[in-house]
Amino acid sequence: MRYVSTRGDAAPVRLSDAIAAGIAPDGGLYVPDAMPSVSPPPRGGTLADTASWMLRPFFAGDPLEAALPAICADAFASPAPRRALPIDGAHVLELFHGPTAAFKDFGARFLAACLSRRRREGDRPLTILVATSGDTGAAVGAAFHNLPGVRVVILYPDNRVSPRQAHQLGSFGGNVRALRVEGSFDDCQRLVKAALGDPALQADVPMSSANSISLGRLLPQMAYFGHAAIHADEPMNTIVPTGNLGNAVAALWARQIGLPLGEVVFACNANDTLPAFFGGQPYRPRDAVPTIANAMDVGAPSNFERLVHLFGGEDAARVHGHAEGVDDAQIRDVIRRHAANDGEVFCPHTATAMRVFERLRLAGDRRAWTLAATAHPAKFESVVEPLIGRLVAVPEALNAMLAREAHAEPLAADGRLFADWLRQWAHG
Repeated sequence: MRYVSTRGDAAPVRLSDAIAAGIAPDGGLYVPDAMPSVSPPPRGGTLADTASWMLRPFFAGDPLEAALPAICADAFASPAPRRALPIDGAHVLELFHGPTAAFKDFGARFLAACLSRRRREGDRPLTILVATSGDTGAAVGAAFHNLPGVRVVILYPDNRVSPRQAHQLGSFGGNVRALRVEGSFDDCQRLVKAALGDPALQADVPMSSANSISLGRLLPQMAYFGHAAIHADEPMNTIVPTGNLGNAVAALWARQIGLPLGEVVFACNANDTLPAFFGGQPYRPRDAVPTIANAMDVGAPSNFERLVHLFGGEDAARVHGHAEGVDDAQIRDVIRRHAANDGEVFCPHTATAMRVFERLRLAGDRRAWTLAATAHPAKFESVVEPLIGRLVAVPEALNAMLAREAHAEPLAADGRLFADWLRQWAHG
């Protein structure tokens, strides 16, 4: 299996090289040169077993191929249960049982397992850059913390993440540093892309990415959708909360290779780049606006390039996709109402999926739907607890992280200043 750029101007590479690079030399994102076909794995295996089965063709011929079962065992040590909700036809896929209580733990641990096995003695230290709107940075920090030969730089928009998210991001120390950027998530993402695309900086400070632009993050996210789908009684229709489109594209890729997924609907917050596009408007990145579902505050979703590549153009992507926006008032209403009526407590992001499900029901759609629950509500206590009128129990791993001291350095949204900072840390 070889990997090519979505922009078509970079030479094909092996998977491990694509993972190490993060982004293609022409600025595009790596995708398989041809999507494989995979028969559904047998029921009864673990999530790690399903992941290994699904990802085997993507690793074919790569130096990491023999290590794939061990990589999956490392990455998929946490469960991802699918359970029925007390609402007719609704299920929830709980993706928040990892170390940082968010779905990003799976991809981050997979990427760390790949890069640690790829590293050779004598290699120069690799700096992992990650822009985060809330959850990605903590997952990456936890996965790479104290890993030899790797440094991690987390960039997050100052005052645009929840207090507990901010504490997580700055709680690692050692080989993990957090920068609070004066700007939006899109500013953080631009800094990361500019650094990765700077040949002189790359020569001085070898870098890769841990955002969903990295194949090492996106490929494993296919696994939990596939694992849930093979245990469903019919093709699993799925509603995926999304901002940067990584998790949503992973679900589409899982369906594309042959797993029994049905329709995939994207649930967005008030950032309406995707709903506008799927509603028929030309694709136009926008400045991100802050919402209470902050991990989805993205106005220029990077994985849009992979979406268009999958379907062969923007018009085809629009025909095959469906995205809906949910504003803060509706998110609050969903959290308050379901906590009171059926005892279900959702994080703000999962609440967007529930609101889209409710719209489908009101429109007469009686099919079964599975909602991807992307984070534990305890990460958003300042939003959730006032709405439900009680405390949310904090998972043990998250509690331990919150007990540590936290520190983040301020940074202006300036590429030159960021490059100087990277060189200073690398050589200081």
